[in-house]
Amino acid sequence: MFCRCEAAYGEAPNSRTCPVCLGLPGALPVPNRKAVEMAARMGLAVGSRVAFKTKFDRKNYFYPDLPKGYQISQFDQPLCAGGEVVIRGSWGLKSVRIIRIHLEEDAGKSSHDDTDGTLVDLNRCGVPLIEIVSAPDLASPEEAYAYLLEVRRLVRWLGICDGNLEEGSLRCDANISVARAGDPPGTPVEIKNLNSFHGVQKALYYEIDRQQAALANGERIVRRTLLWDAGRGETRAMRSKESAHDYRYFPEPDLVELELTASWLANIELSLPELPPAMRDRYLALGIKADDAEVLTAEREIGLYFDEVLSHLPGDMPRAVRWVVGEALRWRKELGGGERFIVEASATCSLARLEASGAVSTIAAKTIYEEMARTGRSDSEAIMRERSLEQVRDESALEVAVRKVLDDNPSEVARYRAGELKLKGFFVGQAMKATAGKGDPKAVGEILNRLLG
Repeated sequence: MFCRCEAAYGEAPNSRTCPVCLGLPGALPVPNRKAVEMAARMGLAVGSRVAFKTKFDRKNYFYPDLPKGYQISQFDQPLCAGGEVVIRGSWGLKSVRIIRIHLEEDAGKSSHDDTDGTLVDLNRCGVPLIEIVSAPDLASPEEAYAYLLEVRRLVRWLGICDGNLEEGSLRCDANISVARAGDPPGTPVEIKNLNSFHGVQKALYYEIDRQQAALANGERIVRRTLLWDAGRGETRAMRSKESAHDYRYFPEPDLVELELTASWLANIELSLPELPPAMRDRYLALGIKADDAEVLTAEREIGLYFDEVLSHLPGDMPRAVRWVVGEALRWRKELGGGERFIVEASATCSLARLEASGAVSTIAAKTIYEEMARTGRSDSEAIMRERSLEQVRDESALEVAVRKVLDDNPSEVARYRAGELKLKGFFVGQAMKATAGKGDPKAVGEILNRLLG
């Protein structure tokens, strides 16, 4: 945040440090312009008011992984104030208000070994953070889970963070209070050491049960900080909860006030991509089902990939959805593509057009797509010819295959003629199997109608 050290995860301990992030005498901080820009992007994306004038403060506390003895943060003049994050679930749509988004630097990391010693890795010292403080609008662990997923989607969508909770690039402290019905809000406690999304849910459920049992026994809930022990599935006391005066905040004397210009902020706002809610609404307006729209907007890369596929299949939106949701995403996951799609959008479009033309059946097209995904090839038509997957449309050849299916299944034919019309799907499936998936399903259906009466 205030020096040139690389923010790289997984490097050798204490290999990414310098006099500034170690707080050595005489070293002076310089704000990272890009980090300020990223924080402003997040604020603008959630509808915050971005301050034209802000400042940094010293938050004083002593920990082994904080060599300066203070953290440079923001206290009374945060960069962003207000805004909302909208979450969706069984409760419908819900707005979670944002109180503030401020910039600060990270501390190092302490590891406690089996010999009761503590090892300190200071690589993380000085890494830029934004702290997003939400209002007490969440009413259940499910809502907290949905909120975390939405925040993660936003920071990834905006390109400001990879959102990896396990590696610590996205972190969560959960404050929770329980009260009897009709009573004012209870005393909140803070839970730390939450390193997975499901871990947050589990910790909140545990703490709800603990606080409810305490209230039932007439005990008083004490404001404090708890650690979540994932191994034992329980919270345990860490320390009493600090207040602002405990940190003895005062303006950072080595940094002047930060002044942002209207034109700089306007350029950042213009650079924002289409956000998930807008993209989802656009897809719904196209007639895409809500569940598919959710899948297509889970990541920005998915939406961009779908838009490219759709642009090459004008007027055939259902086919574009089917190929992206059903095949492109499936093979990206199966072959470990991460955010990268295994098959390029242009190759997916070529195969979809081949299927639409009737040159290959849907079953054969999926076979071709698998080969494209596994080999990296993109010429679907060449694969079709090499593997003799062209769709059979010769009615006489198809009729031979259909008649054999009917001859081999006389009891099913009798049941169909007795009124079990759903058996037609069985006959079509058997005929497609007999033609190795190359028969034209429409032609097969017409032949069945004629032969079965």
